[in-house]
Amino acid sequence: MIHVLIVDDQALNRILLSKMLEEDGYKISMAYNGLEALKVLETQDIDIILLDVIMPVMDGFEAAQKIKQRFDEVYLPIIFITSLDDQGSFERCLEVGGDDFIQKPFEKVILHAKIKAHSRTRQLSKKANQQKELLQYHHNQNEREHEIIEHIFNNSLENQDKFKDHLDFNLSPASMFNGDMFLVAQSPIGNLYCMLGDFTGHGLAAAIGALPASRAFYRMVSKGMAVNDVASEINTLLYNLLPGHMFCAATIIELSSSGKSISAWLGGLPDAYLIDQNGDVKQVLESQHMALGILDEDEFEHEVIHFETDHETRLAFATDGIIETTNKNDVFFGEERFLKTLKSKPMVSCENIVGYVSEFADGSEQQDDVSIVLLNCLPLASQEQVRETFSTLAFNLSLSLNAKQIKQTDPVYDLVNILSGVGGLKDHRSNIFLLLSEAYNNSLDHGVLGLDSNIKLQEDGFFKYYEMREKALAVLSDAMIIIDMRYCPDTLSLYFIICDSGRGFNRGESALSATNSEFGRGLSLLKEIAEKVTYNASGNQVEMCYKLS
Repeated sequence: MIHVLIVDDQALNRILLSKMLEEDGYKISMAYNGLEALKVLETQDIDIILLDVIMPVMDGFEAAQKIKQRFDEVYLPIIFITSLDDQGSFERCLEVGGDDFIQKPFEKVILHAKIKAHSRTRQLSKKANQQKELLQYHHNQNEREHEIIEHIFNNSLENQDKFKDHLDFNLSPASMFNGDMFLVAQSPIGNLYCMLGDFTGHGLAAAIGALPASRAFYRMVSKGMAVNDVASEINTLLYNLLPGHMFCAATIIELSSSGKSISAWLGGLPDAYLIDQNGDVKQVLESQHMALGILDEDEFEHEVIHFETDHETRLAFATDGIIETTNKNDVFFGEERFLKTLKSKPMVSCENIVGYVSEFADGSEQQDDVSIVLLNCLPLASQEQVRETFSTLAFNLSLSLNAKQIKQTDPVYDLVNILSGVGGLKDHRSNIFLLLSEAYNNSLDHGVLGLDSNIKLQEDGFFKYYEMREKALAVLSDAMIIIDMRYCPDTLSLYFIICDSGRGFNRGESALSATNSEFGRGLSLLKEIAEKVTYNASGNQVEMCYKLS
């Protein structure tokens, strides 16, 4: 139903217009001057304004200017109703924001025709604005997802900086998100593990497997597991997690601490090459297995290859983005050119190789993620020698956020940065970030704002949820979230308590489980990372214990 606001100081005009419009089913609101009209617009969803020019308190000219300034997101038509007939008055009406005219006395046919015409334009404007808001929502979601994934990859890259003498690598994503993944870790006995993975496709869809795969990789290496056990664990995880059309081609390498031997599991990536310092190929390592995430646990192939190396030997391996790069004539860069680049100069760098590939492409759009790794087979120090010592100082850290602070800041990044500066905690940055981020956002969304994640299951549910969240956050006036953190060096444990002023939940774990099952957040994720997660009886306080060893 079209809602019309009639603004006229003459009661007769207001009654006459309202009767003419109510007969055709229009909803009517009235105001007797411009100031009153502004008050109505603040509380009512008005579609069209019929605005008189000459009125007390605030005339139509001033009112039109203020209306257009305050309500500029969606087209809100102003039709001036006036007895003025001079050219100057008409021009002034247009200058202040008027969209049309109706002269007194009113012609019913003309009145209805103008209202219908402007109503169609307003409806189109409202739809366009809804689409703009939806696009903005998806943009905000992508930004959030990009921050998380960028954080995960940056955390993975932290380890690589510790092995600059051993590793030269380059990852060039084809889009904002990277479907290629390069992970590095050292086992307790000092062996160096590397995994280069290439998920199906590229972009966000390809990058979603990075978090679980990287966590499994680091967990298995920290236990000193063999290369085939690492591959098997990641395969089982991806097989159960990813849809059937998604998988991860990967090369997983274990370099002994002496630098004299390598064990390798190769599944789906192009051939790897054992080369000397001049780039001459000493041995070709062909892919022996299917990519990770295709075969179930019983069918998985565990075989690895072992070979001897020395300090003058390098291992070169890359994703298919290198050899499948095309130029403007749709010619592939290919394996032969790749081998030539390895021999282009002594101790060729990844930067050199990517430069040759870019020169070959000659401005052609990059179609896939391009990643390459050069591993120098040098001895390594034992992990005990390179591991950062845990701080022996116990401490407590507490933060209280009121409604104003909750609306203006996200404390998680600042808290993670503070904790990362404590001896021994930097290596746990990713898990600390995820624990605090998920627990804090659950407290804010479900505790303070009282939102229900089941809304996301509806049609356009994500947009509705985001819209409700923004509105609830905008009017938030009395709220509190308290974050307490405690570090215990004796047990190498971090304790987190997050308490909110919300009413909690008494529906079991319905909000949390819905969030987790459909949207990747909630109690299940917290329990996967932390050793222990408990909620108080009222459901507005969560306590987590995270083990650092």
